[in-house]
Amino acid sequence: MLKAENLISKQRYYIIIGVVIFLMLILLSRFFYLQIVRYEKYKHKAEINRIRAVTVNAPRGLILDRNGNILVDNYPTYILTAIPGEMEQKEKIFNSISQYTGIDSSIIAENFKKYYRAKFVPTRLMKDLTFHQISILEENILDLPGVNYKQFPERYYPSKINGSQLLGYLREVDKPVQEKLGNPNVYELGDLIGWSGLEKFYESQLKGTRGVKYLEVDALGREMEEVKGYNNRRSEPGADIKLMIDADLQLLMEEKMKDYRGIAVLSNPKTGEILAYVSKPDYPPNIFTGKMLKDDWNEVRNDPHRPLMDRVITGLYPPGSTFKIITALALLEETLLDPSKEVECNGSYQFGDRTFHCWNETGHGSVNLQKGIAQSCNIYFYQMVQKLSLSQWVDNCFDFGFGQKTGIDLPYEKMGVIPTEKYMNRKYGKWGWSRGNLLNLALGQGDILVTPIQMVQFINQIATHGNAGRLHFVKKDNEEKGIRPQYSNNTWTKIEKYLLSTVSDNQGTGRAADPKIKGLIIGGKTGTAENPHGDPHAWFIGFGKKDNQILTTVILVENGGHGGEIAAPIARSAYSRYFLPIKQSQIVLKTP
Repeated sequence: MLKAENLISKQRYYIIIGVVIFLMLILLSRFFYLQIVRYEKYKHKAEINRIRAVTVNAPRGLILDRNGNILVDNYPTYILTAIPGEMEQKEKIFNSISQYTGIDSSIIAENFKKYYRAKFVPTRLMKDLTFHQISILEENILDLPGVNYKQFPERYYPSKINGSQLLGYLREVDKPVQEKLGNPNVYELGDLIGWSGLEKFYESQLKGTRGVKYLEVDALGREMEEVKGYNNRRSEPGADIKLMIDADLQLLMEEKMKDYRGIAVLSNPKTGEILAYVSKPDYPPNIFTGKMLKDDWNEVRNDPHRPLMDRVITGLYPPGSTFKIITALALLEETLLDPSKEVECNGSYQFGDRTFHCWNETGHGSVNLQKGIAQSCNIYFYQMVQKLSLSQWVDNCFDFGFGQKTGIDLPYEKMGVIPTEKYMNRKYGKWGWSRGNLLNLALGQGDILVTPIQMVQFINQIATHGNAGRLHFVKKDNEEKGIRPQYSNNTWTKIEKYLLSTVSDNQGTGRAADPKIKGLIIGGKTGTAENPHGDPHAWFIGFGKKDNQILTTVILVENGGHGGEIAAPIARSAYSRYFLPIKQSQIVLKTP
């Protein structure tokens, strides 16, 4: 009996030993599987918990004027981020951040929702934090698990000029923008992208390439030192762009236009370089940097004077009497008139059952082509344009690029409207318009609309006898030639002579544009464009020549009245500054 019991005890012992050995073998095999077979996988997982990849944002390229003055720069600010998966009590953390920074917790929560991508991907909470705010957060970082900060380059405008529509602004890449771009690898949520002006047109050059650095993370999710030996990649700043803008001239034109709605553009017609580019009203360019409030944005966006609008390339205006030049060019080139032949202007002209009036109600008396341009006589052109067909007149408009984009290096340029026969038939019906419409077109009224940048291209061709350079802000290695209107030397010479008399004659409508500088000759044309929504728009387009220098000016003042009274004096100030430059620069740098 005892022997049988001993046998059973031994069997149990062996069974227990066998079970223990079996379990140990399973455990050892598992250890082998985890530490040998799946070593790389679990090593990678461990490193993910210990090491974090952090994006390094690249500063955008600088924007400089022709003399190297910095118009757009960068300054370092801070953004606050958090790892969602490491924030067990988000609301408590948001309230703590609000307490330390003075920013409402609802804004922080809204940003978290806006920029959230994944559980363990850094999500932006705040931007444009000051060093003082960061210091307070750093002192209390133990209360903020998963929260970190990094430097972020914001735009800064160190000169006194605005140039806001020209320079443009940036906007943050949010989810709708990212979806529209179609490539999330190029732009992350919260990145800045050029959205208007030069910032948009030259986005690919200014943008730069973001880098990445790998940081060791402690048990609280705090980012520690950079891990050596990883594929850390430095960010590459964007390329600088140098404009042909002269900041002194830009500042002058902004000052002269500050009380008006309108535009002022100065250029070198030989090269096509834009020296000053003003659209008023504008806005302070720095309102789009840092923490822009919705109220600020709505105030700018809903302003009835439309400061966001770039009037130079998107404004559509009747050119008024400046277009008498087109009519004169067409008549001269087709030899359809004798420039010396006079017609009588008594202040009105009967055409069919309609009476057309001259701006001078008492009339100009006997008028030839030179006097008709210099004194801007409507009656002369009402009579002379009847020698042209609509298609002839339209062809001359197209020769100078009207009804087409100039191709200037800015986005959103508009084409304007040149009323062809097809256009007129579509708008009025085949029998709904007559040659009476042509009388209005001859004076730049009626269905014609132009952009101011087209007027710059126009006067540049006049000033260079058809050899103007393509309009541009940034010089290219192989600059394309612009349009080449083909007119005889005789036609070019006559038109220039007549435009000179507009300024030099005692009764010339553009005489207020002459600064009376020895050796300087000024030519130009005024325009008073009727406006159904208020007072007429005031135009002056002109050129100044002295020695080997040429400057063209295009000035438009919305609802300004007579071009000779309002626009021409602004042009005069440009000629004075350009041909008698002051020695000391007006550019005053601001501190960030």
